[in-house]
Amino acid sequence: MSRIFALERPDPALWTLYIIRALLTGPGLVILLPLYYFRYRTLRYRLDEEGIHMRVGVLFRREVNLTYARIQDIHLNSGLIQRWLGLADIQIQTASGSTGAELVIEGFKEFEEIRDFLYTRMRGARAAASGLAPSEEGTGLTPLSAGSENEAVALLLNIRDELRRTRELLEQRRADRPNLPPGNV
Repeated sequence: MSRIFALERPDPALWTLYIIRALLTGPGLVILLPLYYFRYRTLRYRLDEEGIHMRVGVLFRREVNLTYARIQDIHLNSGLIQRWLGLADIQIQTASGSTGAELVIEGFKEFEEIRDFLYTRMRGARAAASGLAPSEEGTGLTPLSAGSENEAVALLLNIRDELRRTRELLEQRRADRPNLPPGNV
């Protein structure tokens, strides 16, 4: 885990990927190569206990701070050249309503480790928000306190009683109208 927290700058293979992409654009090389250079030089990530932080840009700086609790889904995307270089994009989606990823972590060869780390943190944040914690074996979720278990039992008993009352009302209505077919009330 401390290895993931230590990751900050992308691998130099990302610069190679940017050069190849710029070369493939033909005349666009003149415009894209400086843009890719500044993107590569300014791209910074920080993964900590709170969430993921990304900063990029010189003239137009973009900063994204994303807590683990906001993460809805994580995808790995790797094109042919990226696979050749040992890279993949980690696309992180939230419930923000946008069609694309909220944050894309690019340029790390440890992409599978980062993805697994993020899944673990995402599940832990959801469990904490729902009043559950990861079990010691790591196989499931267990209640945090006996108080929350008592609340769950009380809620289930209320649901049972409400269903029982609903069933009794339906049977009474059916008895009041004996000529109705069984499926209609």
